[in-house]
Amino acid sequence: MCTMIVDNIKATGSAKGRDGWFSITDISVSYDHPFHAPLEHALNIDFMARAESGFQRISAELTAADALELIKSIEKVLSEAESREIPL
Repeated sequence: MCTMIVDNIKATGSAKGRDGWFSITDISVSYDHPFHAPLEHALNIDFMARAESGFQRISAELTAADALELIKSIEKVLSEAESREIPL
């Protein structure tokens, strides 16, 4: 039975990889079997740069519990920025 769930978005940002910094163009979020983490399933996040000169990617594989904590942390930080009237 296939369990893969995936969502892809266009994004703007930067990530640091093996060869230094690169511009992020896409983010893929999936729930599936991880490639490396010793887990049955994981939330997988890929930060990608798609360009004519090539393709770069940074990947993270998290437990579902850690992914939910990450969501809470992101929401907390952005809420604090908004309350300080820092542009989002």
